[in-house]
Amino acid sequence: MLLFCPLCANLLRIEEGTNSLRYFCFSCPYIYNITEKFSRRLYTKPKECDDVLGGAEAWANVDSTEETCPKCSHPRAYFMQIQTRSADEPMTTFYKCCNLQCNHRWRD
Repeated sequence: MLLFCPLCANLLRIEEGTNSLRYFCFSCPYIYNITEKFSRRLYTKPKECDDVLGGAEAWANVDSTEETCPKCSHPRAYFMQIQTRSADEPMTTFYKCCNLQCNHRWRD
């Protein structure tokens, strides 16, 4: 926790005084004795991440091809191609298993 001097607005530093800790200002004579422990925990909420591929709507109107699923060995998979790198490199092909119980996704 950062505290600032009320007199000159500089950052207060901590030093050991006689039997206690205290805040002091490096540029003026301000001193504040610390009389009790102070702690605070702040739990942050993780931010929500959007699906990079566009979510369920992105897979709504895609074609399927004969590609074997590596998880369940189903013979067909949906696919879409997206340019994920620079323009001079090939597109990345994303697959999703046609088996509704599997729904495994992978890329090539």
